[in-house]
Amino acid sequence: MSKAREKKAGKRMNKKQLTEVLTALFEQHPTDELSQKYIFDTLRLTTHPLKMLCMDIINDFLQDDYIKETSKYRYKLNNRGIEMVGTFQRKRNGKNTFIPDDGGDPILIAERNSAHAMNGDKVKVAFFAKRKRHMIEAEVVEILERSNDTFVGTLSVTKSYAFLLTESRTLANDIFIPKDKLKGGKNGDKAVVKVLEWPDEFKNPIGAVIDILGPAGDNNAEMHAILAEFGLPYVYPKKVVAAAEKISSEITEEEIAKREDFRNVLTFTCDPADAKDFDDALSIRKSENGLWEVGVHIADVTYYVEEGSIIDKEALNRATSVYLVDRTVPMLPEKLCNNLCSLRPDEEKLAYSVIFELDEDAYVRSSRIVHTIIKSNRRFCYEEVQQIIESQKGEYVDEILVLDRMAKKLRERRFKNGAVNFDRVEVKFNIDENGKPLSVYFKESKDANKLIEEFMLLANRTVAEKIGKVGKEKKAKTFVYRVHDMPDPEKLESLSQFITRFGYRIKTTGSKNDITKSLNNLLNDIHGKKEENLIENISLRAMQKAYYSTHNIGHYGLAFEYYTHFTSPIRRYPDMMAHRLLTSYLENGGRSANLKKYENMCEQSSKMEEIAAQAERASIKYKQVEFMKDKIGQVFEGVISGINEWGIYVELNDSKCEGMVPMRELDDDYYEFDEKNYCLRGRRNHNIYQLGDVMKIKVARADLEKKQLDFELV
Repeated sequence: MSKAREKKAGKRMNKKQLTEVLTALFEQHPTDELSQKYIFDTLRLTTHPLKMLCMDIINDFLQDDYIKETSKYRYKLNNRGIEMVGTFQRKRNGKNTFIPDDGGDPILIAERNSAHAMNGDKVKVAFFAKRKRHMIEAEVVEILERSNDTFVGTLSVTKSYAFLLTESRTLANDIFIPKDKLKGGKNGDKAVVKVLEWPDEFKNPIGAVIDILGPAGDNNAEMHAILAEFGLPYVYPKKVVAAAEKISSEITEEEIAKREDFRNVLTFTCDPADAKDFDDALSIRKSENGLWEVGVHIADVTYYVEEGSIIDKEALNRATSVYLVDRTVPMLPEKLCNNLCSLRPDEEKLAYSVIFELDEDAYVRSSRIVHTIIKSNRRFCYEEVQQIIESQKGEYVDEILVLDRMAKKLRERRFKNGAVNFDRVEVKFNIDENGKPLSVYFKESKDANKLIEEFMLLANRTVAEKIGKVGKEKKAKTFVYRVHDMPDPEKLESLSQFITRFGYRIKTTGSKNDITKSLNNLLNDIHGKKEENLIENISLRAMQKAYYSTHNIGHYGLAFEYYTHFTSPIRRYPDMMAHRLLTSYLENGGRSANLKKYENMCEQSSKMEEIAAQAERASIKYKQVEFMKDKIGQVFEGVISGINEWGIYVELNDSKCEGMVPMRELDDDYYEFDEKNYCLRGRRNHNIYQLGDVMKIKVARADLEKKQLDFELV
């Protein structure tokens, strides 16, 4: 900066002069982040009016995309070129967006400038000249990589042509299907269609039917449609099933000799009543030294599934089993998940086990990770174990009570160390043989569930520490971690502001432990209150998502420095990865595995986990709408669970079904949406609708096709 300009900066300046020196400052630091303090100090803005004027100019710069705010009160020159590469996001309303690869802000792409790009496509865009006070816009100049060209919907077939009426929220136009590409599809059939082309001059894409799922409304067709909508497989490839059928179930004496033998130690499984794939079992016996030996035995899936085999490739592609309302779509072929690997009672099974020696206070005195052979004595479901804990009577009562006592001590210490206590209530349906929902019930985690959970957590943590926890001078070998970051500070602040209207408070600053403690206090305080579900949901949104990575940052929610997934290899691919790495390092003395290869597999697993969760939510939503279909005109009580510019979402108290009161129903005033305070405010009467308010509604419509419930105010 020249001396003359520096001198001038200390004096009074008008807006034009200050704009010049501020522009020069950013141009001199094209790649640096400049803090507000640095700008004030460098330009010698010592008076309050000058500082305020500077902030006005900075806001103008932000509006015009000349600079961007990288974090609170830190700014950087926006060095965007004329062209950029990123991901295209299609919206049904035509206001499509472009997400730059470098992580910049989304950019508007009008439908006329989209070049018929599909949702998720990798595209190159060119920017239009920026208009003052307008959003920046761009146009797609090249589609670099197609993301998805298959869509699910219902066929509309007439004499001379056919269309697929899509369910996708990303495609505004139905897909035209030539008669010779219908594959026998009839009017009203659910179908999967592949887009073949979308000529520039055509309003609709042209496609071909690749699969008919069945008539719309048929339960099987609808569940397959949900899977297909998320790009998830709904049938198992015949070649993979055939490969699984060839695997021998014989356990040789040679293999038994390599393993620790637990066949004569009391062992049992405990799972949901309808489970068929038993991943884990617990064994317990008193050691000679007076300690309790507890074994966490996990199905030895990787003994049967060879790395790189056709079964392994399919498992990695799926990365997880998918749990819809009425079915499980398994990661592995049935012979493996429900037969060979499942730890069924009275059958000899191969396991990978973490064996603990625990004292009476549930402190781990020693542990080892070994391959074993087991023979489960009993298959329990959670309800049976819960009954034994509560009545203190039943099969293996003494052992179950010891495990329960220890699990409670482990759990208590975990929360003392800063774990977050989210005990979610799950919505479940009783359904008939045709998949029709008959009633809704809520599944809560009880002592039996927590008993199993604590020992699984202990095993997962122990395995992660075994590989990840090394001396200061040593570098840990490549491993798969389940990681979870601290809550987002801004979302935590929003949560804090929101809960004050219910009379609750939380800490948003301070140590990790302080924040967690106040979160746990909040979750305890709301237990059993009408606002519990709502505040829990908003608290969950303040949390980061857990994911898989080779780079360990610890697990905030569990308050563990090292954590992995080891205990469910039948249904999760990362657990299979952990098993393979453990065997390589502990038994074969293998060198560190390829970091990039495992990081890529972690990314695939995290991505598929998220997609599976979306499909699961869609199946619940479908069943909720189906459940309410015969209740049109009936009145229910609920709470406002969401608000946006389109209307009010209300969650019903007795079924947890959620529907919307559209804005057109609120005809007593003109309402404005206050995003910051989660409310709608009437302009004339000042009537306010806000999250958590109790409402009476009438069921107006139940649209299965859109998985949507519409309510009217009572």
